Amino acid sequence: QITDRNYVSFLAGWQSENKPSVVFFDQRAVSPLIYKLTAFSFRDFVRFGYVDLGAKHSTRLLKQFSVNTYVPTMMLFKEDTEKPVDIIQAMGMTHQIMDEFVSNNKFLQVPRLVNQQLFDELCPVKQFHQQRKYCVLLITGDTQDFSAGNKAFLDFASANKREVLRFAYVYQLYQQPLCQALLHNQALLSPQVSVVILERRSQSGKAFYRSVSGGWNGRKEDKYRLHEQLELLQNDPTYLSSDATLPELNDEMAALFIIQWMNTAYDYILQVYNDFLYSNWREMMPILSLIFSALFILFGTVIIQAFSETVESKPQKPKPKQQTSQTKGMASNRASPMSRTPKKDFVEVTELTDVTYISNLVKLKPGHINVVLVLTNASKTALLKKFAKEVFSFSGSHFLHFSFQNTDKHHHWMPSLLRLTSDMSQSTDHSDDESCLDFSGHVLALNGYKKYLCFFKPVFTGDDPDSSSEPFFKSKRKCQSRSCSSFHSRSRSHSREDGAISKKSNRAMSIEVHHKLDRLGLWMERLMEGTLPRLWVPVWPPLDE
Repeated sequence: QITDRNYVSFLAGWQSENKPSVVFFDQRAVSPLIYKLTAFSFRDFVRFGYVDLGAKHSTRLLKQFSVNTYVPTMMLFKEDTEKPVDIIQAMGMTHQIMDEFVSNNKFLQVPRLVNQQLFDELCPVKQFHQQRKYCVLLITGDTQDFSAGNKAFLDFASANKREVLRFAYVYQLYQQPLCQALLHNQALLSPQVSVVILERRSQSGKAFYRSVSGGWNGRKEDKYRLHEQLELLQNDPTYLSSDATLPELNDEMAALFIIQWMNTAYDYILQVYNDFLYSNWREMMPILSLIFSALFILFGTVIIQAFSETVESKPQKPKPKQQTSQTKGMASNRASPMSRTPKKDFVEVTELTDVTYISNLVKLKPGHINVVLVLTNASKTALLKKFAKEVFSFSGSHFLHFSFQNTDKHHHWMPSLLRLTSDMSQSTDHSDDESCLDFSGHVLALNGYKKYLCFFKPVFTGDDPDSSSEPFFKSKRKCQSRSCSSFHSRSRSHSREDGAISKKSNRAMSIEVHHKLDRLGLWMERLMEGTLPRLWVPVWPPLDE
């Protein structure tokens, strides 16, 4: 029950209990059952209070918040106790309306991480590519020396509300294992306040993070530096360069719960003792009957059952899982909870031919994308294995199709497609040498309905020091080594000559080609997020000219 005497202390309790406060105003003397059900559902996240609009001891409270005394009202307060963050008024307020109102505001703007449950709710593990959540964590202290920096961090979080950002803070003294994992023991050696940006990747505790340089003192320079790094993170998800396995958070509220339970039990025992001394036995009979009934139930259901249990049934060992195919084994390294689970244990990759070109590209359904790998006869085996490994975790999407295009069979298609793009004039100055280009290892994301495409350019990340990261064009020396003139006159006799190359050179070439698709997984993540640049074409070129 909230009145003029206790509403200030009730609203100020957000800092000690780390919860928002909800105040319900109604003309009934007792809070309605529907409100009690909502309060019980969110008891772990929100504090609830009730105000009787007809009582005389709440006039100052009603006047301060301008409450309409004729309509049931719910107000939700967070860190600011002078102004509610959300208000709802309705005559026929239902349980669904109340639940939706509270569930949208069940966290403070900058809550303190006091247990693992709150950490999981506030900074969940990324399940899909579109559900990326970054946790901006302030590591500070609980004394008055840190209050100015904590207040500045709250102001920064209030001014930078985003769907992908979650602001929170922890006390170094109470969460030392977490601080040691993120700051590498610097939190214990230095009292400096730090800000860490992290993203949780798995339920086992693995997370990627980055510490904001310079610490945090709440100055304008600190706010500008943090804002700049958040902007960089939005443009480049790989900005979080460090990784660590986060330990489970200490439950700071466990001791407080035990103390509250002990105080409640003490008050109840004291009340029973006073009733036993100053009341007659007839008035004590209902209480005694309740106590003996509880003891009988406890003895009959728990103690007897515990003694009657035997150890006859031993736990059965789980059956070992059968080995899946080689394709699933290769792609399981890339599979993670953030991607949709593939329905098959292999990747279906079709070839773009005269028969499949129209259905797989030109007349592709709206919203569907065909991811096409460009290869040659020599690099076909190595590239297809690497391609299946990189895209396996994305094969569960119904809107993605996977194909490959052989430049030895259709060598005019890629140059024709590049000439149709809007910025082809900026990409090359030698249209006469298009036949010399080596497009093997390039990947195209083609939207047949909207007529745009996204490019993946091979980047060598292997150990070969001679490997290059040139996106499209090789030098004239490499062009000559691959016989540019023979590119236009490829035939069956040339395929026989390729088959006569020694095994040693084929093995070296396979290793080099294998590294062309090393960063394809990151590119696919950006494709699913829609952050890749797009090139538009007026019409799709024919496969053969």
